[in-house]
Amino acid sequence: MTNKHTMTNQQILAVCRSNWEYRGIDEGSVREMLDELSAHLDDAAAAGRTPQDVVGNDVKQFAASWARARAPFTHRLLRTAAMICFVIGSLILATCLIRWTTERAVSANDVAFWTVVAAVTIAWELRRGSLGPGKTLAVALAVGLPAALLSQWLGGDGTLFTMPLWVAPALLLPGLPYAVADARSRKSTAPGA
Repeated sequence: MTNKHTMTNQQILAVCRSNWEYRGIDEGSVREMLDELSAHLDDAAAAGRTPQDVVGNDVKQFAASWARARAPFTHRLLRTAAMICFVIGSLILATCLIRWTTERAVSANDVAFWTVVAAVTIAWELRRGSLGPGKTLAVALAVGLPAALLSQWLGGDGTLFTMPLWVAPALLLPGLPYAVADARSRKSTAPGA
């Protein structure tokens, strides 16, 4: 007798992919996990077992437990913090290069901008997955810019401190491996790659 709630291998893989992407697992790891799960499901079918013998009765719970094992919260938090530093370092470096200076004057509106963009990015990345450069720019414009303008309106534009140019590469360095891995993953998943 066939259970009405029995899912096909493709349905299970789709639920798992959705769950893993939601949890912020990078595309390369998601592909590896899907390939591994697909192989397990095929082996089970060849042995006369059902997909539920592999994943259990709750596919979402199976996917969540595998995601936690693959990318624990502390690893995602570390990656997100490194990427925030990378973005801030990039902004500082770009400002120094544009103004052709070796120092960056930091005001209250800069601190407000960086804090709001960092908070929104952390919340998004830990809950929903990677923002990527386009969505990060959208967050900066939609949330960070109004916070900076409000801060400037409330507190003025006085310099709090100056930051030397060497701070930018120091902030870029922790996020560099993650940025390179993300770029490679996007390149390998691009159509025609």
